[in-house]
Amino acid sequence: MRFTTRRFGELDVPNDKLIKMARPLLGFEKLETFCMIESEEMAPFLWLQSTEDPEVAFIIVNPRLFYPDYKIEVNRAEVAELRINDVHQVETYVIVTIPTESTRISVNLQGPVLVNTENNLGRQLVMVNSDYGIKHFILDEVPDAIETDRVKAAREEELIPV
Repeated sequence: MRFTTRRFGELDVPNDKLIKMARPLLGFEKLETFCMIESEEMAPFLWLQSTEDPEVAFIIVNPRLFYPDYKIEVNRAEVAELRINDVHQVETYVIVTIPTESTRISVNLQGPVLVNTENNLGRQLVMVNSDYGIKHFILDEVPDAIETDRVKAAREEELIPV
């Protein structure tokens, strides 16, 4: 599939790398298809880019890199939507917010995004009976987690939205 994005220009992504959302991301109900974009400069962060709206891209990260004990609770209906045969084939990501003051980088641990890598189905969960919130400030909670100079450099290059 070939499409154009605001941040990355024209992309050509093989169909087997497209992620179809079994349920849309909250607030983006009209968007169904995404792809992940890796950038060496942004590691360990990734981009979750919409193939339908060139303006929509989210920074995501595996939450266990910062919160090794992070656990999600899913019910059978949520699992059924992703058609999971092997739980080891499911990757978990959380959406990252980097405000103007990059030291206030936060992750939404309450609304993880699951991707079944066997069939590329994705879904955002909302864990309502959880101790996790929508804003966990990484540098406050895990001070050595991120090289802040890397985050600042990415902002200067307009890789990270303000």
